[in-house]
Amino acid sequence: MNEDTPAILGGHATFANGPPPWPPERPAVRDALLAAYADGGWGQYHGPRVNDLETRLAVRYGVPHALTCASGTLAVETALRAVGVGTGDEVIMAAYEYESNFLSIIAIGAKPVLVDISETNANFDPSQLDAARSPATKAVLVSHIHGGFAPIDDVVIWAKNERIAVIEDAAQSPAANDTETPKAIVADIRTLSFGGSKILTAGRGGAILFRNVNAFQRAKLWLNRGVQQWAALSELQAAVLLPQLDTLTAEVTLRLSGMQVLAADMPGLRMLPGDGLYKIGFWFDTVACGLSRDLFVKAMRAEGVAFDAGFKALHRSRAPSRFRAIGTLPCASLAHDAIVMLHHPIMLGGRLAGQQVARAIAKTYRNAEQIRAEFPPLS
Repeated sequence: MNEDTPAILGGHATFANGPPPWPPERPAVRDALLAAYADGGWGQYHGPRVNDLETRLAVRYGVPHALTCASGTLAVETALRAVGVGTGDEVIMAAYEYESNFLSIIAIGAKPVLVDISETNANFDPSQLDAARSPATKAVLVSHIHGGFAPIDDVVIWAKNERIAVIEDAAQSPAANDTETPKAIVADIRTLSFGGSKILTAGRGGAILFRNVNAFQRAKLWLNRGVQQWAALSELQAAVLLPQLDTLTAEVTLRLSGMQVLAADMPGLRMLPGDGLYKIGFWFDTVACGLSRDLFVKAMRAEGVAFDAGFKALHRSRAPSRFRAIGTLPCASLAHDAIVMLHHPIMLGGRLAGQQVARAIAKTYRNAEQIRAEFPPLS
């Protein structure tokens, strides 16, 4: 078999064992689990680990208060409630976004107001904030997605003038602008997710980071029923997250070395700028690649590379009665049709992994005509 034959056509896969497993083997996490077993923390309501994690998160992100909870989705809902969003209010958000954030706004009786994204990096575009604002506007929800970063500073400056709260969802970018001392949080609240696919993972879980004590107290009140939190992060989850914080910065550096290879010119793919490192996004050009997006994804998965289509734009997938849209949202519509994303675990292989992924993409491109012939579109 020719080494240039793509796996989808019967050739050898670039990654014979498929995408790397997630989470990977982590001796420090194993040791933390064993320690929690030895001291009984695995079965306790209260112990030192959740408190230690909340303290570490507050210090790392430079805020006075941090709370953990059962999921990143709950973290976003709690943040909305903590800034006073309720029935009849409006929350401005991007039209190309994680669906659960949209549904969290709906769940508390508010209405999402959808603005367009930037064509450069597919993140929130603040240029439509004035048009989106109404007397009912209570908050702006800004997510960093696909490795890019929304211009949160610009959003915060606008919101302060308007006396509107800003919530920053960093579920996809816990290492945003990561250094030993990460960039200070400027939004009123930042949320994190520790879901099973996330860079910091405990299977489930989330965190809420507060700059304001009043919002922190409202969140605590919402999350507590009597003497304890009703949707808490467990001691066991905190145990596995603490050692991951120790290695986060080093792993960012490793992933970035692989991404630098992928940022080079590749037919049909243009990497979205940034270093969020979770679901790494690319604008996909069907004509330049020679394959439909679905067929490209299928070919890359045959090579053992975990590409997927991007998110569904909210204005293309949800009932119009559930939101208010600002304009025709052309960039969000384009993203709906033309973004692909690469799942992050492979980037822990660093520069070598980046080179292997680039070779798999090039091999697929060189054989695009034959792949199209083998897999014609359904009539």
